[in-house]
Amino acid sequence: MPAFIGIDLGTTYSAVAYIDETGRPVIVHNKDGANVTPSCVLVRGDGVAEVGEEARRTWGLDPNVAARFKREMGTSKTYSAGGIQLTPADLSSLVLKKLAGDASLIIGEVGEAVVTIPANFSHEAREATMSAAKAAGLNIKFIINEPTAAALYYAFKSGDELHGHYAVYDLGGGTFDISVINVNGQNIDVIATNGLAKLGGDDFDGAIQKLVQEKFKASYGESLDPEDFTKVDAEEQKKSLSKRDKVSFRVARKVLELSRSEFEEAISTLIAQTEMLCETTLDEAKIEAHELKGIFLVGGSTRIPIVQKSVRALFKREPTSSVNVDEVVALGAALYAAYKGDRSNLSATQSNAIGKIKVNESTSKCFGTISIGVNRETQKEQLQNSIIISKGSAIPCQVTESFYTRVEGQVMVDCQVTESTAAESDPRFVKVIWNGTLDLPPNRPAEQEIAITYEYDENQIMKCSFVDVATNKKTTIDLSMTKGSNEHSSTIDKFMVE
Repeated sequence: MPAFIGIDLGTTYSAVAYIDETGRPVIVHNKDGANVTPSCVLVRGDGVAEVGEEARRTWGLDPNVAARFKREMGTSKTYSAGGIQLTPADLSSLVLKKLAGDASLIIGEVGEAVVTIPANFSHEAREATMSAAKAAGLNIKFIINEPTAAALYYAFKSGDELHGHYAVYDLGGGTFDISVINVNGQNIDVIATNGLAKLGGDDFDGAIQKLVQEKFKASYGESLDPEDFTKVDAEEQKKSLSKRDKVSFRVARKVLELSRSEFEEAISTLIAQTEMLCETTLDEAKIEAHELKGIFLVGGSTRIPIVQKSVRALFKREPTSSVNVDEVVALGAALYAAYKGDRSNLSATQSNAIGKIKVNESTSKCFGTISIGVNRETQKEQLQNSIIISKGSAIPCQVTESFYTRVEGQVMVDCQVTESTAAESDPRFVKVIWNGTLDLPPNRPAEQEIAITYEYDENQIMKCSFVDVATNKKTTIDLSMTKGSNEHSSTIDKFMVE
């Protein structure tokens, strides 16, 4: 039978796991025997894309290598490699092809797949992830937030021993997520979640690069060529500083020394941001840190000593990292793939192992629309953002709210879908993620009902409708799939991936 797989599509490293014959999730090694694969792509002129360690080693030196593109998913940014322009989704698709291809060599036919995403991903980034997975040829129906996948594995691994509220602290190569969850055996409810789309190991590597450049200038009176100390070099020194108080290394044939304390000072403001977000999430969950039963660590950056010190100080307890923090997300995603997939493809043993799982997600953002309201102070009409789906709502959910036309003879309604991290009423502080119009029949009085329905599905992507109740005329938008074709998709389909 085809195997259920879960893929942690990471900023710096990616991993894939599958459900074995006993019903346990197991990491699948790549062709090189490693349990993680660098999310780096070298595009050669002969139509071959090299994904993995060889590409990572030349990143920053070879202009045809792209890396750390996950942080730009869903944006218009492109990367030039191999003589063509590639989007983050294009590059992610090549990484996913590599992971699935390597996995098939070991486990045979790959069946249904689940790919993980940061909890803070925008709807555009979620769409781009689904698009990349489909372009890679994966049989994918669901995506899952990384902290939820990690929590699922921790709960599964412990059997029925977990009961109560826990925090999942996920600091990886490019993003930071913090979630408060309620666990009852293998049932998981996400109570509150927040994240930062651009805070992680990549930023820590950048801080080391800057430190080295400054120290080199101070020590030798000359500027350091960026190619003499790339982010790959910075990453290696960062790992060394997690084990030692000081490191000495050669840069441009000269010796430099870097201390852990210098590194910690350089990233202190970034650590402070994670602490503030943790406090916000605890407030939203209406729970005190001391009430948590445990803290689960996820992501390679949680190995950094100052990060662990910050977690201990904030949550007043020793965090749990009983599994490899680089693997736990992929392992949880594999469980979720089997949990959500076609159970007829499971053996009796596998089905029994998966049968106790239950996962309930919640929304990580607010979704609303722009309407006209009355300013309480001036009593004048003004634009306002009206929340339709609140942050923290259980998923899936569907909410309908009624609005009304303002003037006699109104022939059109502007339809807008907004997204915000908090319940903002001021349109200046929200993101409009879709614009459209709804045409109305002429010669009608004011105060005609317009029903707006938002549906938030299990992939945490929006479907919306704006309906003129009197005529049932509607404008709808399905934000759960990427519309249109990718201009490079046919080119990517032809790539050989090594």
